Amino acid sequence: MPLLKFSSRKNAQGATLPEVIVGAAIFAVLALVVSLFQRDVFSFNRILSESLGNQQEARQAFKSMSAEIRAASQSSLGGYAIEAAATSSLIMYTNIDADSVKERVRYFLSGSTLYKGVIKPVGNPLVYNSANEVLTEIVHNVANATSTPTPIFTYYDSAYDGTTAPLGNPVSILSIRLIRMTVFIDQNPLRDPGPTVITTQAAIRNLKSNL
Repeated sequence: MPLLKFSSRKNAQGATLPEVIVGAAIFAVLALVVSLFQRDVFSFNRILSESLGNQQEARQAFKSMSAEIRAASQSSLGGYAIEAAATSSLIMYTNIDADSVKERVRYFLSGSTLYKGVIKPVGNPLVYNSANEVLTEIVHNVANATSTPTPIFTYYDSAYDGTTAPLGNPVSILSIRLIRMTVFIDQNPLRDPGPTVITTQAAIRNLKSNL
């Protein structure tokens, strides 16, 4: 019986078995690289899109907050314009809907979400009933509390000239004339892109002296 002979050289009909195996391995590696690249691109685009949405959300919220802070004044019961002031919360009285009464407006951070709570006074005589508070989520993915903690609210007195240090804690409510708001927006603190800082400030018209 004649002996069968195998050759690793190409014949006229195609590649040898080792060449086929090597080619398939290279194709598999290339396919994996392309797949991982596409996944990363899609993930980055999603994170970037969500981050831009959060930034726009924060800008809109700050626009509304600035207007409400500027219009802060005595409550409908005669209380002072500002009820409480802290680094991550603010309670004040302001007319947010142009009717005849002043709403109690509360801004506060819970987790990574900034909330707005509104109480409209009711009854005769009027009363601010905490059970009637309506809460709204206004800014998401707030990262002020991570890595280097940064106050959301900082407060300044009538001596503020653009470089003056903020009031120390606990804040003297009667000294407040201007409020600065700052938020760090970060969709995912463990991944790029890093946090975006959005800030604005507003002077209380009914309390200001030289601002």
